[in-house]
Amino acid sequence: MHFVSGVSGRFFGALGDAQINILAISQGCSERNISAVVRQSESTRALRALHAAFRLSHTTVRLAIVGMNDVGQSLLRLLEVQRPVLRKTFQVDLQVCVVAKDATDTDILFLKSDDGKEDGESITMSTVKSLAAPPVESSIQFEGNSSSKTIESSKIKDLKTLMDLLVRGDHAYHMIFDCTNDASASEFHPSWLNAGIHIVTANNTGLSGSFELRDAIAEAEQRFGKRSAQYLREVTVGGGLPIVGTLRQLLNSGDKIRRVDGIFSVAMSYILFRISPPKSSNNEFDQELAKGAFQGDIELPTEKASLCKPCTFSQAVQEATALGLTETNLQHDLSNEYTVRALMVLAKELGLDSKLSLSEIQSKSDVLSTELTEAADARLAKRVEEARQRGCVLRHVGSVDVSRQTIDLKLIEIPENHTFATAPPGCAVVRFFTSRYQPYPLVITGPAAGADCTSSALLAEALGLMNTKIGPKDGKLARTESSAYMV
Repeated sequence: MHFVSGVSGRFFGALGDAQINILAISQGCSERNISAVVRQSESTRALRALHAAFRLSHTTVRLAIVGMNDVGQSLLRLLEVQRPVLRKTFQVDLQVCVVAKDATDTDILFLKSDDGKEDGESITMSTVKSLAAPPVESSIQFEGNSSSKTIESSKIKDLKTLMDLLVRGDHAYHMIFDCTNDASASEFHPSWLNAGIHIVTANNTGLSGSFELRDAIAEAEQRFGKRSAQYLREVTVGGGLPIVGTLRQLLNSGDKIRRVDGIFSVAMSYILFRISPPKSSNNEFDQELAKGAFQGDIELPTEKASLCKPCTFSQAVQEATALGLTETNLQHDLSNEYTVRALMVLAKELGLDSKLSLSEIQSKSDVLSTELTEAADARLAKRVEEARQRGCVLRHVGSVDVSRQTIDLKLIEIPENHTFATAPPGCAVVRFFTSRYQPYPLVITGPAAGADCTSSALLAEALGLMNTKIGPKDGKLARTESSAYMV
């Protein structure tokens, strides 16, 4: 355009992102206007995409949430609270149009119609209370205001109808949050991607499923080249911790990764810390150093229990369950299924998953015990005591070794001053051994569980994607006496 570069690129790029086919192009000789002919059926979607690209209106993203577990409920709260803030800061309107309680034999809520308004109706927690489990405790405060007159519910056997309820031809962007850990939900991921729906998933069963499913997801990610729908998987490993993103940044910047290892399961992190705690803790020092920002240790659900004193395996598992650190199906943690799936996601990022299966890796892993019995308690207590006499503690450590092309998950003795030994209970610890980070590995550690932490990571993934589509608008940083946040 006249004296301004990039206008035509933004114009046609926005239409391309919205999957609009251009039939004709015209530009005036003054270079002050540009026109395009599109199909009438696509005209509304084209207009919305262009208005958003040039910041003439908000970009509306139609959302679906699968899974009303603690993460799904927290995400729904977060979207309600942040919706007005994101319209102002990012000029993105995240409209929750479909909510499925689970992946199979479940209830589904959906908007009856979309009036096209910028501040259109959106499903909130108040509309799902009658269908979802009792709301989980959350630090995210909200006020439900959706009208039941605009929302319908029905029973479904699976998620086949979800895509039809979500997709509208006059909207450019559609997105599904998979908050489950259900293999039946991940079976639909390829078809959603092929339909141009972006997926933000905490469900790692797709990337660690059958060879056919993994190939189907990979193919769908590349089907339309740069215009393909995105499969955002950061939360599939380490919950709210930036594990997958860090690995990709290292590879994209030219670093060479030799090995990734760590404690990936927060449930096993807690259980092993409780049955085999280190001799000392740094909590008193951290409380003094952080000047009140560090609030102290996790509160134990068992009366008169202490993190410094070991407990039985059965008690540790019961405490981890009470604290919400385990999977919905406890056997996914005890049988190592969850951790092995996380390792397979990392192996895929490193190109090592083509010949590896879940069952093969799981069968070779060290299982503490799949049953809570006195025999299991006694056997593990004996191993803990043997390790203590050697100045060590027991920890469940998984690894992906590129040079050996192996995936291992072992119960090993760790020196008491090692990073794995001193990591707080319920925290994940991941180390990256690379060519550039020498002589010590890059370490990422923190509480990877928690509904609010995980839902925040899911939302951050979605915003990162939309940032590449329209770019952020400058927001204002607000401060209280103790924290800072964006408004």
